[in-house]
Amino acid sequence: MAIGCGLSVANLYYSQPLLADMARAMRVGDREMGVVSMLGQAGYALGLLLFVPVGDLTEKRSFIVGMLGAVAVACLAVTASPSYAWLAASSFILGAATIVPQLIVPFAATIAAPGERGKVVGTVMSGLLVGILSARTASGLIGHSLGWRATYGIAAVLMVGLMIAIRFTLPRSVPDHAGMSYPLLLHSMLGLIRDEPILRHSAVFGAMMFAAFSVFWTTLAFHLSRPPFEYSSDIVGLFGAIGVGGAAAAPWIGAFADRRSARWTIGLGMILTLMAFVIFGVAGRTIVGMIVGVILLDIGVQCSHVSNQTRIFALRPEARSRVNTVYMVAFFCGGSLGSLLGAQAWSLWGWPGVSACGIAFVLVALGAFWLTGRDGRRPPTEQRTT
Repeated sequence: MAIGCGLSVANLYYSQPLLADMARAMRVGDREMGVVSMLGQAGYALGLLLFVPVGDLTEKRSFIVGMLGAVAVACLAVTASPSYAWLAASSFILGAATIVPQLIVPFAATIAAPGERGKVVGTVMSGLLVGILSARTASGLIGHSLGWRATYGIAAVLMVGLMIAIRFTLPRSVPDHAGMSYPLLLHSMLGLIRDEPILRHSAVFGAMMFAAFSVFWTTLAFHLSRPPFEYSSDIVGLFGAIGVGGAAAAPWIGAFADRRSARWTIGLGMILTLMAFVIFGVAGRTIVGMIVGVILLDIGVQCSHVSNQTRIFALRPEARSRVNTVYMVAFFCGGSLGSLLGAQAWSLWGWPGVSACGIAFVLVALGAFWLTGRDGRRPPTEQRTT
């Protein structure tokens, strides 16, 4: 499950080290390529809203295999892009199709024992985050050697291989609400938002944290391609490998959330992320400052994200796909906003503007964290033994 999450989610992030190269190929500016990054995340948010709830209605393995086929076709569409408009549209479609990780994660939570749910989710999420970070490294190296189009051609082949692997390895599932209509299923998410304060609060925390994360990764290629660095896409992609340590920490973060309090680790993640952007602002023109900041950023965002999911999966066992949909739609709406505003900040004020934008998002998250206090009833996984 962790491997499937990593390979499938990678499609959303191949573009980030390649944005400068893609901008040159399409003869557009940095701001326009920032819009392409934003559209991929906006498409993902739409796909989460429309497709992930179907995981509560249908047999998950067949649904996952079908969605992977759609991802493979979308990757080929990006590869063949003849113009900026085509690239933007196909990136949006690719994002909308790449929802497989959010079918796998709640499935993993369902089969996990209650006392180990945080650890299991953390393990699957570690695969997901390794996929995100490794995608940047792989696409940077492939893009530098073979061109950015080859990256998406190879991705299409990988998706076909993953379809075959999942068809023969993932167990069949029993639909949780096979008798419920699709419109009623979508409408039921409004009830979840209304009735579950923890879900609402975690959605805000996640959205702001991923917005800050996207501010950085959307603009990194532009920053590193200019003085004093002047790096090519293969070196930019290596920054993704630096953050793999944060992904490796996910199972321990989840286990700690099981033992103590997921809310406590969410706050810790926010503080680490704030420290990362302060370092980017102060020492963002040095390689040491960038490396230290990347490590703190990836650990901080991972710490917050895994802990948020540990909390929400304890709320409604019979509706985990829909609970995850509400959270992840907010999460990627935040990411889309971060990509858009990050690109704008870069165009207007350069790297200092990017650092300030990231700090602003984290401060909003910290403000929401403080205002929500104990945030209503606590799910079973957050109840500490005395």
